[in-house]
Amino acid sequence: MTIPFFDGHNDTLLRLLDHPRIDKLDLFIKGSQEGHLDLPRARQAGMVGGFFAIFPPPLKTTPAAIAAAPDYTRGNLPPELAQSNALQSTNAMAALLLQLERAKVLNICRSAAEIRSTIKSSRLAALFHIEGAEAIDTDFRTFEVLYAAGLRSIGITWSRANAFGTGVPFRFPADPDIGPGLTDAGRQLVRLCDERGVLVDLSHLNAAGFRDVAAISTKPLVATHSNVHAVCPSTRNLLDWQLSAIRESKGVVGLNYATGFLRPDGRFDADTPLELMVRHVDALVEAVGEDGVALGSDFDGAMIPVEIGDVTGVPKLLQALLDKGYGEPLVRKIALENWLGVIERTIG
Repeated sequence: MTIPFFDGHNDTLLRLLDHPRIDKLDLFIKGSQEGHLDLPRARQAGMVGGFFAIFPPPLKTTPAAIAAAPDYTRGNLPPELAQSNALQSTNAMAALLLQLERAKVLNICRSAAEIRSTIKSSRLAALFHIEGAEAIDTDFRTFEVLYAAGLRSIGITWSRANAFGTGVPFRFPADPDIGPGLTDAGRQLVRLCDERGVLVDLSHLNAAGFRDVAAISTKPLVATHSNVHAVCPSTRNLLDWQLSAIRESKGVVGLNYATGFLRPDGRFDADTPLELMVRHVDALVEAVGEDGVALGSDFDGAMIPVEIGDVTGVPKLLQALLDKGYGEPLVRKIALENWLGVIERTIG
């Protein structure tokens, strides 16, 4: 039995952009066994779509290098990224996403209805997401262009500061209550997203920024790829009060597969048992309810458990939930239906 699933976060566009091969589309369409995600492996696993993130990378390092650095336990925020640099890489990744749509590999979906329609076809349903709003100017002209191209989800920050807010540094053990809240422009961005039907992703945002979004937004609160701080006390994970706010808003948390955000010791170690992923799901179901838990892998952006390996390992996680006693209807909700529900409530 293959259970279809929708994934809350991948960094595959950045992997394709950074790859030295010229035929970048073929890397995804034909598959290469590199990285975590491509079309053949997605189809094999039962993946029907997901949030395709556009992440403008740091200028001098990579997310993996930051997370694996010896000073992870006292990590500081990476330097801010100039809008011109962020816009250049954002446009390049957006172009790849549009080219994949033109190649009839996927559809850039602008509503839950479009996702459902696409799932019935042979294409992947892609939600155009940016992780860190550095490419957007504070007059929101870039927002308008990206929105027209299909942007329907924004993570206000990655783990750094920008014109709109401040992300959490990679620290363990520590909580996300670090740094100031949203700027005036950040508050305006949240209001604009509410008006236009763009999901605001709280993953990477610090606690003060989370509080600001919760106070301003009338939409469900969503963290596309975060885990439970009580299980793994990383800055990237959610505290009890944050989980309560997400539940109250009828929001969703997508389980992050990154080992450093799963393990109680905070180590980035591929030898991380599948049982720890199930433990986070257990804690999420208890905290946010059966309608509030989904998948948010962080494929191509994180070290994931060797038992998962790549997208073809997701059925092992779903089977582990079934083996734990989760009924098939609940597993199907976690795999797909909860994302469709919150997207409909947020985007339309």
